[in-house]
Amino acid sequence: HQAVATLALPAQLRRYLARLLPAEKQAARALRPVLAQLAGVPMPAHWLYEAAARWDEELAAVQAVIEADTTDVRLVAEPGPAAADALRPGRLGLALQQLPVRDVVANRMVPHASADPWLAGLAAQQEKYAAQWAGDGPVVAVAHLGPGPRGQDDLDRLAAPGGLVPDAPAPRRAWTVEDRLADDGVLVWVVPLPGAHKRDLDLVRRGDELLLTAGPYRRIVPLPSALRRCTVSGAALTEGELRIRFTPDPGLWPRTR
Repeated sequence: HQAVATLALPAQLRRYLARLLPAEKQAARALRPVLAQLAGVPMPAHWLYEAAARWDEELAAVQAVIEADTTDVRLVAEPGPAAADALRPGRLGLALQQLPVRDVVANRMVPHASADPWLAGLAAQQEKYAAQWAGDGPVVAVAHLGPGPRGQDDLDRLAAPGGLVPDAPAPRRAWTVEDRLADDGVLVWVVPLPGAHKRDLDLVRRGDELLLTAGPYRRIVPLPSALRRCTVSGAALTEGELRIRFTPDPGLWPRTR
């Protein structure tokens, strides 16, 4: 949960900065003394604008790395019930941030051909959960070394055949807008949320933004320009996709001749 929240932090902080010091206020900073006199209240100091611009630039650089097409996520978990309970909401939070999962590393796998009943039972449980995870995407098995890995030799022993890092990153799934105006009179915003359940989801329209909640995670996203001239008329979760319907607002939508 903390890792997903940290990945979402740069975009959230940039949004807060933009609300505290919007562009129009920054553009008027040269008129600060005049505006302060007219308004009768002190205006933010010049250094605050400079600091905000510097913070925004640094946060934008981090956000660009997180949102790059070459960025994906590798999840590491020891197969078992506790990890399974954490993986589903974790995947959901990453999907909400549009971060693709490359694979799941099934860590500390014990040998399955053991004569010890306890080890054999543990191996069977691990293989059961690793097989379940494989239904959601690639799984890389990493053997249990006994002691904790230390040094390059141990790390080399952990590497799967062919290496742990594939050549190509996992594809990032875009949120697309389907034009169904001719058939159904709506536009549909398709948000991929694999593994989501209806009870996990909530959404609120707030001006030109959508506040979307998925499990313990929340994201505020700007609406595409066409959807800003619409009202939300419904939503449905179908096969891992949240399909949000938007009906054109007659007062805002351009009339066709």
